[in-house]
Amino acid sequence: MLTPLASLRTGLELRLGADARAWLHLALTEAADAPRYAGRHGLPPWERHFAAAGRHCRDTSARPGDAPHGTPHGTAHGTAHSTAHGTPHGTVPEAADAARILLLHAAGPDTEALARLYAHGSADERRAVLLALPHLDPQPSADGARALVEDALRANDTRLIAAALGPWSARHLDAHQWRHALLKCLFTGVPLSAVAGLEERAAGDGELARMLEDYARERTAASRPVPADLHRALRAARRPRAAGPAPGPAAEGTAAEGPAAEAPAARPSEQTWEG
Repeated sequence: MLTPLASLRTGLELRLGADARAWLHLALTEAADAPRYAGRHGLPPWERHFAAAGRHCRDTSARPGDAPHGTPHGTAHGTAHSTAHGTPHGTVPEAADAARILLLHAAGPDTEALARLYAHGSADERRAVLLALPHLDPQPSADGARALVEDALRANDTRLIAAALGPWSARHLDAHQWRHALLKCLFTGVPLSAVAGLEERAAGDGELARMLEDYARERTAASRPVPADLHRALRAARRPRAAGPAPGPAAEGTAAEGPAAEAPAARPSEQTWEG
């Protein structure tokens, strides 16, 4: 059985023309040779390839079930953690995203180099850095990767927000950060299908349930629609968590704060939003 990254590469090559495949092979070879360029002046070749991926990697075939370009993370465009091709929820990443993930994995940049790529990159390049986080070996420092995720979550670019909430964030964001990231998705219209580990992290989280209920009440009082995804998150938060350690970092304040099952029952006027 292929590893997720091997599957990602195989799926990508099937979507590329001959010239793009030749470019990908050269780029990955030079990325694997990245240590040779440590300490030299100028950008190493693999970083130039990283920036150029959007010009070289374009799909040459329409795949069944692919969504059109411009859709957020958790759909065909912009996610990188499915079972089928290395990206979540069985979806397919855009070709340039897949190429950049493979380049980052091959090059194994340290935390400083990764932060530089993110800081100076285009929105597409920043998204690829975020998508690649769970695939990097060695892994960047937790603080360094968290800084990139936090920057993306402060943005109003929905594709960056979606990319920031992949498997790395599911494992490393503390409860406070993760809850507010979930609300940011609801505020900005990012589908919760983009959020890796949603069911596991939300389960039994009474504080998250309270926050979602408050948000729904505010929307209802203002005669504004409640996002449909809120019902899914609220159901998950009210579901008892399975036995075992809580998901996310094992730090004080990161566990679910009280069982969601104890959340007060909704009043009749609140039934309009309750899932």
